Amino acid sequence: MLEKIKKALRISNAAFDEEVTDLISAAQHDLELSGVIHEKAVSEDDSLIVRAVTVYCKANFGFDNPDAEKLQESYVMIKTHLTLSAEYTEGVGA
Repeated sequence: MLEKIKKALRISNAAFDEEVTDLISAAQHDLELSGVIHEKAVSEDDSLIVRAVTVYCKANFGFDNPDAEKLQESYVMIKTHLTLSAEYTEGVGA
């Protein structure tokens, strides 16, 4: 997922790999804390999860991001949709 997120952040070198990796992990953990199944939250093949992680990283990467608030709101909306879906939440339909 690191390479996908770096591409979305328009980063072409390894200078920020540690920071980006931490953001990816934070996004995945936040999804899990909200009720998304671990296997889903860490999926690199699920476009909704990748989108959520991407938006989270865009909102929180770097300083002085004029779009941070809008991106954070977008992340919260995606997360809300994920946590309301039986496909993404634990114990529903089991």
